Amino acid sequence: MIDLQSVKPQLFEHAEQTYPNECCGALLGKMTGEIKVISEIIPIENAGELDKQAHWFVIEPDDVMRAERTAMKKGLDVLGFYHSHPEHTSEPSKSDRENAMPVWSYPIVSVKSGKSVEVRSWLLADDRESFFEEEIL
Repeated sequence: MIDLQSVKPQLFEHAEQTYPNECCGALLGKMTGEIKVISEIIPIENAGELDKQAHWFVIEPDDVMRAERTAMKKGLDVLGFYHSHPEHTSEPSKSDRENAMPVWSYPIVSVKSGKSVEVRSWLLADDRESFFEEEIL
């Protein structure tokens, strides 16, 4: 389970600001029992090729390290990475699966006509062959 309540408005705002391109960023927070409580997001610039950003996002390794360092300074953990799907559902794509890691949560914001309409969160199965939906609180 993942608690996105305190950051959901920021997720939606970031997705709308980058529309028609995909946004991306890190999720910082703490585990509380079995619940990932997200208290902060770090928007990350989509490093993908400009002409492909409407259908693709890239997070550079240096950005992952910066997110990890920021989290450590704040006494938090990186618990996942989010992105948006402009004019598509919030279900993960094949490329999302190929670039994911089983330990993190992956919320995806669906954006239609420039307006965020939903967010769903996903966890990669240990065999890396599929995602399963994570309950959002």
